[in-house]
Amino acid sequence: MRRASAAAARRREAALFVVPLLAALAAVAGWPLARTIWLSFTDATLTGGDHDFIGLANYAFLLEDPDWWRAVRNTLVFAAISVALETALGLAIALVLDAQIRLRGVLRAAVLVPWAIPTVVSAQLWAWMLHDQYGVINEVLLAFGLMDAPRAWLADRTLAMASVIAVDVWKTTPFMVLLLLAALQTVPRELHEAAMVDGAGAIRRFLVVTLPAIRPALLVAVIFRTLDALRIFDLIYVMVGNASATATMAVYARQHMVDFQDTGYGSAASTVLFAVIALAAALFIRLGRITAPPAAR
Repeated sequence: MRRASAAAARRREAALFVVPLLAALAAVAGWPLARTIWLSFTDATLTGGDHDFIGLANYAFLLEDPDWWRAVRNTLVFAAISVALETALGLAIALVLDAQIRLRGVLRAAVLVPWAIPTVVSAQLWAWMLHDQYGVINEVLLAFGLMDAPRAWLADRTLAMASVIAVDVWKTTPFMVLLLLAALQTVPRELHEAAMVDGAGAIRRFLVVTLPAIRPALLVAVIFRTLDALRIFDLIYVMVGNASATATMAVYARQHMVDFQDTGYGSAASTVLFAVIALAAALFIRLGRITAPPAAR
């Protein structure tokens, strides 16, 4: 009984701490979200004026637009590949930086440099580096004999998506490194020492000791990066604009809302994007609860 009452008291205290946060979120994000959802059911335009309620017409046209489905595919491809690469590289780099090596502090600071650069700045920087005529990437590859002619990395439909994914991996892998390195440093060294005494090798210790210990942090990092990747806009828009080969759902929504001044239709696309992100977050959280050990729930 005492344990049950103590647990109930902790839940009430937690709820009291969460209420101010929920109130702030409702004030900051609730009204814009509600306004966007409402506009998605109208024929509103960016020029203002009166607008009429048209029901699900915007959503019906959205589902019939091949450009929208191309944007959905681009978004999913970008999110899946970039998050997978960032997770693998981030974990590998974090394991190296967690080891007792020389200049570890300098390396940790150097790894964070790409993350510290504003996204718009790094996107414009890489756009120039990948330029077909003036880009340093072509110059280096030509100098080493890896190409026989310059390539238009961001104009080629087959290379544009790979290019923006590579830049995103360069930019955001440090975020994964930061979270995973912090998690690695919470793993007790005694567990590794006990596993070594039992004869476990490095790979065995990683699978049995390290990975289960950092799984919650790894899940949080993957959730954050997946949500960011699904709503990616600034990196792609700065590098390639509205090109159909790389246009994501966010780029598509912005194009219709601003360039075409169709606020209602753009709001419908934005609402669907929000629903996709919310669904992805719910699935990840649910998956984490299913795979977590009973003691960690």
